[in-house]
Amino acid sequence: MASGSVLELHRWPVKSLGGEPVVALRVDGRGAAGDRAHAVLDVFKGAPRRLTAREMPRMLAWRARYAQDDVEPGEVPLPVLSAPGGASFAWDDPALPGALADDFGRAVTLRRDLALMQDLGDSLLVTTDATLHAVGAALGGPLDLRRFRPNVHVALDAPAYAEEGWMGRTLRVGEVELELLHPCERCAIPTRDPDTQVKDARILRWLTRERDGLFGINARARTAGRIALGDPVSLL
Repeated sequence: MASGSVLELHRWPVKSLGGEPVVALRVDGRGAAGDRAHAVLDVFKGAPRRLTAREMPRMLAWRARYAQDDVEPGEVPLPVLSAPGGASFAWDDPALPGALADDFGRAVTLRRDLALMQDLGDSLLVTTDATLHAVGAALGGPLDLRRFRPNVHVALDAPAYAEEGWMGRTLRVGEVELELLHPCERCAIPTRDPDTQVKDARILRWLTRERDGLFGINARARTAGRIALGDPVSLL
């Protein structure tokens, strides 16, 4: 049975924007409270579309955060967005859609949904430190974890890539039990530097060639509760 502890926790208040490291996350069956509870929409083929960094890498230059660290699932506050130039906008600021549109070069609207808007609904993403370091070593240098946009990053006494075989098992993190769903098949977003948005296509090429495009594992909370930095982690 592998065991270890929580190294990092991340929350992404607005889908595809930069997020925030946190000391604790409250989770339930929907995922991590406040995670991807907001999205920017454009119009594609005449219909609204949730815009992501796949189509608009510039989104990664914006940052979103909540004013409080401990966010409850049913009481998610409105986030504050920071533009690349340093200006800040509350989510309900009438100037925000125009500022985003000016920066992205297209009209946008905003959506809030406390059911959360992950690519895989009702989930959160778990990554392991062994795999992060192994992929970095294979590519010749350390990789910024933010490229992979996890919620829970753990250190375990298990080898790199072990999580690829954990589907159907349970990960106990502090007081929370997570059902491990399936390894996460990566899109192009990890190829973008989270600070500069410069593309490094080697990352996805290597993952596709060597690991079938996989990095991390999707999970769903079986029990609601709070996960904190340093919490013990065990694979059941």
